[in-house]
Amino acid sequence: MKPSRCLLPAVFLFLLGATGCLFHTRTVEVRLSSAKLQTATQQELIDRLNESAARVTSLNATVDIDTSYGGEKRGKVTDFKEIRGYILVRKPNMLRMIGLYPIVRNKAFDMVSDGHEFKLSVPGTNKFYIGHNEVTIPDSASALDTLRPQAIYDALLLQPIDPENEIAVMESSQEMVVDAKTHKLAQQPNYVLDVIQKTDHGWILARKVIFDRTTLVAHRQVVYDTRGNPVTDARYQVFKDYDGVSFPSYIDIRRPQEEYDIRLFIVKLNINQPITEDQFALQQPPGSQLVNLDNRNTNASGTKPNVTNGASTPTAADSAPPH
Repeated sequence: MKPSRCLLPAVFLFLLGATGCLFHTRTVEVRLSSAKLQTATQQELIDRLNESAARVTSLNATVDIDTSYGGEKRGKVTDFKEIRGYILVRKPNMLRMIGLYPIVRNKAFDMVSDGHEFKLSVPGTNKFYIGHNEVTIPDSASALDTLRPQAIYDALLLQPIDPENEIAVMESSQEMVVDAKTHKLAQQPNYVLDVIQKTDHGWILARKVIFDRTTLVAHRQVVYDTRGNPVTDARYQVFKDYDGVSFPSYIDIRRPQEEYDIRLFIVKLNINQPITEDQFALQQPPGSQLVNLDNRNTNASGTKPNVTNGASTPTAADSAPPH
């Protein structure tokens, strides 16, 4: 004879009350932020992002750079400290970035991009790389070899929502912050704009823009590849007024696929000042080894790079900070 189903809950309750040793209840403490939060609609966040993006057309920055290279894939992490750098950015896609070694101030790297192709000079290895922005060196033992200008550009300048090819949806999420009153870690709600992009292969998640609920300022951006993998995670802190524009003075750019982290500390910043085409000219240093990453062939040093921003003649910008 089968036991009645109605007896099962009664038996369970009897056991629960008869023997407390089978069960243990514990308190789960959730520390919430005490900050005063603001509210916004999806359209208000889109408008804020678009307005913020429209305020900046060019950047001319002196920065201090800290870099970490490595992680689980390589089994170790190497830190590079106190590199002085110079960054030029001009919309829609132009970027140049120079890094100098400490003390001696010799060039650690010099790279430019027009948004499609890039050139990277690494004097320490006597190599001059060219190729499209999507090309990577997965087996490189050098952090400098994996640098890509487009990753820096995308992190420095938040892009507006393109109504022709993008839609943005809002979600509410949580993040851990240091509470201003208790100075302890606490959960704090935030807003996230999920930017969905139309491509030749369908709709993809292109990026997430995270807004601080205390200021409604975008303070983090995660960029994804076409397969949905995060490729750039940029965080923005300590916003200051530069030429009437609010801009972060500390930017942390993490590249999880290549396992490197670039932290930029703004020393000097000029916004929306004219930048000439010659300041983005980068010529191959004499005697350096040309590496064309598009075909993975190493060519003779005399071969001219077939990149669009290499047509101009050498200028002083090739040997000095681009200011």
